Amino acid sequence: MSVLVVGASAAGLTTAEALRRKGFRGALTVLGAEYHPPYDRPPLSKQFLSGDWDEARTRLRPDNLLAALDAEFVLGDPAVSLSDHTVHTAAGRSLTADHVVIATGLQPRRLPGPPLEGVHVLRTLDDAAALRNALAADKRGGVVVVGDGVLGAEIAATVRKLGIAVTLAGPQAALMEAQLGAVVGGLLGELHAAEGVELRLGAAVEQLEGVDGWVSGVRLVGGEVLPADVVVVALGAVPATGWLEGSGLTLENGVVCDEYCRAADGVYAAGDVARWRHEDRLVRLENRTNATEQALCVAANIMGEHQPYRPVPYFWTDQFGTKLQVHGRPSADLTIAEGTIGERFVAHYRDAGRIVGVLGWNAPKQTRTHRMHLISGEGHR
Repeated sequence: MSVLVVGASAAGLTTAEALRRKGFRGALTVLGAEYHPPYDRPPLSKQFLSGDWDEARTRLRPDNLLAALDAEFVLGDPAVSLSDHTVHTAAGRSLTADHVVIATGLQPRRLPGPPLEGVHVLRTLDDAAALRNALAADKRGGVVVVGDGVLGAEIAATVRKLGIAVTLAGPQAALMEAQLGAVVGGLLGELHAAEGVELRLGAAVEQLEGVDGWVSGVRLVGGEVLPADVVVVALGAVPATGWLEGSGLTLENGVVCDEYCRAADGVYAAGDVARWRHEDRLVRLENRTNATEQALCVAANIMGEHQPYRPVPYFWTDQFGTKLQVHGRPSADLTIAEGTIGERFVAHYRDAGRIVGVLGWNAPKQTRTHRMHLISGEGHR
């Protein structure tokens, strides 16, 4: 039996490692679009962007552990199509395996309009390095972050910690409202404002403005122009499935899979790109924890364990020394279960009286305890 993993980030590498731990000794190939060995993405918007970490610290595994996998790593060669169990690459390779695992992740959304120098996205290590270099230059015009979700908030916090003027603009009424709800999103906005981040929330972006090919500002709906010589677009991302058009797989906001993460006979998906059946609906999660957990499930099913994937969703974010952890699915009904709001606390989110989510604000130990409400049956499962 042979396995080809398409995608050399967290989900792809975890799949390969889990297969070897489970005793798989067949041919194993990991195909990656980037030239970099597997690296971790969450630090890119924080430790790497701030300059606290170098490229080496972002790597998921050192060279000796990658070599110990006895896998062939084909890097810097993006997949361009899939036919049956054969993946064709940009360099003209044709790679065939008994089992194919799709772990190609996401592609960042960009604003429409002509390209302008000084406009950045942050998805890859190269993206983060380019933005870090831009931030090291004189920023008399300041920095504007377009996007009020997790990535936008983290980037704004990092930029401000570097002592650079930064404005964050986004259409939601509260920072990270979709992920945290209005109450906690409002608290996070207060934290950013206290640290000097200028917030333009509830303000959609109309267009970028430029002079001589360089960005000069961000025009909001309503007419206000935010001056900037660096703009970071953090408006989310879309599953990287363009290369799968014509493959026969179902592509609807990701690679559609069954509850075993199987997209077709011998074809699986893991990580941000996977949309799988969970109970009575299709679910796709964009976070680091899911990439690892889903990859473990895929490896188990390749090895014949027939294991459905039923996670408790989880993500975390660190901003201005504050750690937020979210288990489950936040809703509008929030109650404080422990601690004092705005300081150190744990909150429960409820839907029809059931606990569907748990949030911790600088309370990691307590949050793990309250997570048991979700696992024990009081929660969404």
